[in-house]
Amino acid sequence: MSKINAIVRRVTALTDRISEFEIAAADGSPLPHWDAGAHVLFDLPDGDSRAYSLITFDPIPKAPESYRIAVQREPEGKGGSTHMHGLKPGAEITCAAPKNDFPLSPDAPAVLLAGGIGITPMISMAATLKAAAQDFTFHYTARSAPVMAYRDALRDNFGDALHLHCDDDATALDLGAVIDSLGAQAHLYVCGPKGLIDAAKAKAEAAGVAAERIHFELFDAPQEQEGDSAFEVEVASSGEVFTIPPGQSIIDVLESGGVDVMYDCQRGDCGICQCDVLSGTPDHRDVVLSEAERAAGNVMQICVSRAKSPRLVLDI
Repeated sequence: MSKINAIVRRVTALTDRISEFEIAAADGSPLPHWDAGAHVLFDLPDGDSRAYSLITFDPIPKAPESYRIAVQREPEGKGGSTHMHGLKPGAEITCAAPKNDFPLSPDAPAVLLAGGIGITPMISMAATLKAAAQDFTFHYTARSAPVMAYRDALRDNFGDALHLHCDDDATALDLGAVIDSLGAQAHLYVCGPKGLIDAAKAKAEAAGVAAERIHFELFDAPQEQEGDSAFEVEVASSGEVFTIPPGQSIIDVLESGGVDVMYDCQRGDCGICQCDVLSGTPDHRDVVLSEAERAAGNVMQICVSRAKSPRLVLDI
């Protein structure tokens, strides 16, 4: 995949922890087109990369001159946000062309629900729906008003369609009311932390909302949990057995052992790494599976999920 040699044009502080970056091609050429919900993978000095959603309050141009992203500094993270926050105007950076794992259906009414930094892909979705004269409501929830990025710009652009919710006052999110507002046709789009996605999915499923009308993107990186312990994974096709220690994913260990596995997001929200479980009990930590699928334990997402049993036998 060819890389884009880019340069940071502008950095704007939005809150104490969130900054916006305007990124352009280093040679001044137009950048690849993108659609609402898309993200770009930016390369880090250690060879890793981080995905950040593209932002626009206007219709998306066919040949954009620059990209806008917003990055929340995560002191407890793996260093990607810290590196990005260290970039100044003029800094050089490489990135991939836009990719969209969270596409919008602009021909259907929508309910947009963003939590925290999950606001970023929702802005382009709202702008696209507005330009298409499509009905939508836009909910943005956070701990308090000062941590909400783009608060004034959102009000100016989306007016009565926008609903801001703060945990610390009377506007706190009523998730049940949001799900009830879907009616029989609206699609639900949720982006934010895992807890919000899990709760929204559960309420939507309980309300009988069809799976094809529920869309989500996770903005939490997988975290090691207290009490995690090592377990074994047996690859059914070869009989090889691998030990998965705390702090490493099944994908990490299998790849290091020469096993070819398919995956993409490594956050548990795209479903590409899903494997059949032939034996053992998964510890599900994804946001892909329904409650019924989790209870059955027949499949799992090997990028984030672990095991409740000493060994899993996977159909790989």
